[in-house]
Amino acid sequence: MFEPLKRDLALSDQQLGWLASAYIIVLAVAALPLGALADLKSRRGVIAWGVGLWSAFTALGGLVQRFWQLFVCRALVGIGEAGYGPASQALIAEYFRGQRRAFAIGVYSVGMAFGGVAGIWLGGELEQAYGWRAAFLAMGIPGFVLAVLAAQLREPLQRRAASLLTTLRRSVARGVRRAAFYLRPLVILGLVGTALGSVLALFEGVPSEVDAAVFGVFATVGFAWTVWRLVPAAVRRTTEAGEVATTAFEDFLEAASVVLRTPTLIWVFVGGALVTFAVNGLIAWASSFMQRVHGMTVTDVGRNFGLWALAGSSLGALFGGRMGDALMRRWVGGRVLASGVGFVLGGPVCAALLLVDRPGLFVPLLFATFFLYTWYNGPLASVVLDVVPAAVRASVLGAFVLFSHLAGDALAPPLIGTISDRVGIRTAMLVLPAAGVLGGLVTLGALRTVGRDMARVRA
Repeated sequence: MFEPLKRDLALSDQQLGWLASAYIIVLAVAALPLGALADLKSRRGVIAWGVGLWSAFTALGGLVQRFWQLFVCRALVGIGEAGYGPASQALIAEYFRGQRRAFAIGVYSVGMAFGGVAGIWLGGELEQAYGWRAAFLAMGIPGFVLAVLAAQLREPLQRRAASLLTTLRRSVARGVRRAAFYLRPLVILGLVGTALGSVLALFEGVPSEVDAAVFGVFATVGFAWTVWRLVPAAVRRTTEAGEVATTAFEDFLEAASVVLRTPTLIWVFVGGALVTFAVNGLIAWASSFMQRVHGMTVTDVGRNFGLWALAGSSLGALFGGRMGDALMRRWVGGRVLASGVGFVLGGPVCAALLLVDRPGLFVPLLFATFFLYTWYNGPLASVVLDVVPAAVRASVLGAFVLFSHLAGDALAPPLIGTISDRVGIRTAMLVLPAAGVLGGLVTLGALRTVGRDMARVRA
């Protein structure tokens, strides 16, 4: 819908980019608390509400009149997706354990690929026939039926469910006590620095910069002392007992501590941010690229991009999941390899896709790019699930979504749009394959650590 929106609402490429990032930013911020809520209460309930919310705000996007109204609607779609993503993958991990997990999540990813690409295809057809407003409405309405069906899902594992009021009360009480304990050095030294600075200010011969410097030294020491106390505390708070946290605040700390003490997750989080930057930046701008560079209509984009990107994405997600599981049976780093190598191989293919002018080469390069760029869907999520305790899987997946989206694809659409406003869309989009190759290489760094981290979880 980028090009019709640009025309009808008089938007710049930068504004179009922010429309895409509004959804991603809210998705990232909401994923961790909703992941914790799914671990604490009901994954089925969080999924059903998520589907219903994103459907409602997708449909409302067809009624807007101004940029900021559409910005708000697209942002609130992110709340629904944040509820759906981590909880659904954690639920799949309960159904499929061991060596079938990556392929199962690969099948789940085919649904996401099918929905995303078919949305572009059908959106083009609907926009051409009825306008972009009708397309938004038509894309949102079916989700209400799916929300009702999602509410019927079976949850294999039962979890203790504290009341929301009890959860809130305990979270506030523990949060205040712990904040007071950990922030004590910063507060005390800050007050000491303020007092000494005030005393020095009484002497006329002392420059004002000295007062500020004294306060700055004490505040810096206090901050460093606070961090020094926080990090070991976070590392100590691991889930070795495997018990489910009883409050949302505990789940936040649990997820953070698991990430801090698991080197594999550090590699995966940083690599995941770079690869989501590449993938979702490509998806966001591919339609505009094809219309501006190759002169295609909205319908032509939907048919060409829809068919071949869907075929490549579906086969790539299935192939990557199957390859990750097959390699895992022979080598503990199999899923990590399947996650990273697709982007290393796919970077040059994606660059060729953006540079080629011959129509005959465009379609096979489009297919190959999405085939390689979707290998990671099943294996990468499985790597995260393999190295964390079962009780906090949705919470840690929420933390992964938070980091990878905020540090990755939330930046891609507006950044590419800003560059495009200045140098053109083709040059701007060449940033994407470079980020993908770098993300694949960083992900492969987890080959050094994944065996130890999996052994610790098993122990």
